[in-house]
Amino acid sequence: MSSGPLYRDPWAKREAWRKSPIFANKAMFRNIFPGFAWGVGAFAAYVIYDDFIAKKPAGGHH
Repeated sequence: MSSGPLYRDPWAKREAWRKSPIFANKAMFRNIFPGFAWGVGAFAAYVIYDDFIAKKPAGGHH
């Protein structure tokens, strides 16, 4: 006798996508905001440039 299950699930192929690592909770939360890290980095670079490097007008209200 075989040690496998006694029945064969006819829907197993159609349900296999649910066990794919792409649909795991960790992968879903990691890819919720795909460009967020690049956006935060670009914004931080802009703020640093604007505050420290860019020329400010001399003698005026800002």
